[in-house]
Parts: sequence; C-alpha cells; structure tokens
Amino acid sequence: MTPEFIAPVELAKAYRLLNHGPTVLVSASHDGTSNVMAAAWACALDFDPPKVTVVLDKSTRTRALVEASGSFVLQVPTVAQLRLTQAVGSTSLAEDPDKLRRAGVQLFELEGHAGPFVAGCSAWLACRLVPEPHNQQAYDLFIGEVTAAWADTRIFANGHWRFEEAPPEWRSLHHVAGGHFYAIGAAMKAEPEG
Repeated sequence: MTPEFIAPVELAKAYRLLNHGPTVLVSASHDGTSNVMAAAWACALDFDPPKVTVVLDKSTRTRALVEASGSFVLQVPTVAQLRLTQAVGSTSLAEDPDKLRRAGVQLFELEGHAGPFVAGCSAWLACRLVPEPHNQQAYDLFIGEVTAAWADTRIFANGHWRFEEAPPEWRSLHHVAGGHFYAIGAAMKAEPEG
C-alpha cells in the first residue's frame, strides 16, 4: 500500500528528483537486515533507461547490502529530517545494531518493489544495481537503473519541485562537511534577453 501523498513519477522525469544536488538517504536490505545511510555524492546519470550514481564507501554496511541484494533505494530527505540524516550518516550499523531506531527511521514497503523506503522523505527512487566491479572497487562508485520513482505531491507535482510553495521544512538538504548542511534556496528564473 502506498502511503498518502506519495504518487508515481514517470521514469522519463525521474532525473529531476536528484538534478538539484540534494543529500540522499541510501537504503538497502538483504537476508533480514536493513540499513540506511546518508550520501552527498549521488546524481542522475542517464535518461533512458534512467540511471543514477552514488558513492558508497567500502566500510559501510549499506554497501554490503546493496552488493548482496542487487538493489537499493535513493530518497531525498527534508529539512524536517536533518537530525535523522546526520544520525544515519555518522553512525555505523556494525557499531550500533539499533542505529535505525535511535535515529528515528521509519521504514515502509511499496508492493512489487525492493526496499526498504524511508518514511517522511520527499522523493524515492527504487534502483536495480548495474554491476560495474571495477568502478565499485576502484572508486566506490555504484550505478543503479531506476525501476520506479515516487514523490510526495505536497512538494513535487507535474514533474517539478515546488519548494517555493511549500513550508520550509520540506526543503531538501545539501551537506557541506562535518554535519553542516544548507537547505535549497529561493527559486529564480532566467528570462531570455531581448
């Protein structure tokens, strides 16, 4: 069952969910273990089929789950999830088996799609791992084919973000370093000269 306010995003427009460079939450599950981590280095890679990239360090438990399951979810956290994002990005599941509960992470499933999905985000991209062993080992770079995408209609509708119309807590997070984040800023439109 899809939670209220979550609507599918057509795959041709899935890149727009990441095009503004937000920090993302990466989630994966395998053999009864689920984990979520924050990642600042994620981006759209291709349109048809849509693909994304994300850097997952060798030391992370999420990376092991992605490699074992062959799937992952990228989701766009909001300002309201600042503490959660910092917590899952700075705590290892290997060191704290209760990491997700302590961080306040609530997971949900979407029927027919590998998960888990993090509740409260503004967008979700379900991805099938495109194995590239050299890139994964040499650069920690993972490629995913987006198999389905969703967004919260209160902040993304008709293929576009609506940050300027939503309350500030819905803005996306952009990590700089050491727990320092920015929220996406004001909307501007470049008008043609003439």
